[in-house]
Amino acid sequence: MKLTKSSLRYSLLIALALIYISPIIFMLVTSFKTQSGATSYPPTWIPDPFTTQAYETILNPANDTPVFRWFLNSMFAATMHALLVVAIASLAAYPLARLKFKGKKLIQGLVVITLLVPPVILIIPSFNIVNDLGWLNNLIAIIVPTAAGAFGVFLMRQFFLSIPLELEEAARIDGANRWQIFTKIVLPLSKPGMATLGLLAFLSNWNDFLWPLFVLFDNSLKTLPAGLANLQGSNAVRYDLLMAGAVVASVPVLILFFFLQRFVVEGVARSGVKG
Repeated sequence: MKLTKSSLRYSLLIALALIYISPIIFMLVTSFKTQSGATSYPPTWIPDPFTTQAYETILNPANDTPVFRWFLNSMFAATMHALLVVAIASLAAYPLARLKFKGKKLIQGLVVITLLVPPVILIIPSFNIVNDLGWLNNLIAIIVPTAAGAFGVFLMRQFFLSIPLELEEAARIDGANRWQIFTKIVLPLSKPGMATLGLLAFLSNWNDFLWPLFVLFDNSLKTLPAGLANLQGSNAVRYDLLMAGAVVASVPVLILFFFLQRFVVEGVARSGVKG
């Protein structure tokens, strides 16, 4: 009976896994098809013939779709954005988690309320601010504006609350000041939380499509999501090139999650311990 239940459980998990990964497999398969093979009906799961023509086209520096340059732009912008988000969120969240001051509950409430604001309605005000600062058509325009998000502050505050207060009190007795406690005790113990926030911030910036279209004009400065839109013409869509570009865009995300999944699971679990 136990064997039957176990077999059913694993069969269900395998079926669900296949459902979730089938679009990824089809994307990978289509990227190795010819232009006509990518649009053939009915679609096939095996490329016939198998070709790397799509990758050779999008990675060709002489092409008007410099995917490798877009890849580097996205990698730089997403990495710097993630580091900035973690730094700002950590500095803002620690006082909300440990310090006592007037208006603390009001500030916490305002932080949570801002999570309810749809990001799309902030595009015009953000564009005006970026324009006034002279950041248009510069990668800094997609790195800085959303770095001080409420979600990061809320996540890190919850994680800081899960750290035993006795550790900080012991350090204070030994003569450590607040900054030393924060940098030498709290932050090292918060690596799972910071890894989780950094990964989420990286993914958010990496996948952002709308905002880069507003602030980046030169073709060489575009990020991958905005640049890959050029592969969709007004009369035809090169699905082979589009899928090859999507595969290139998914590689860093898969690598990051593979190495950080342990920290992500721990960070999500511990950030919900206390309210």
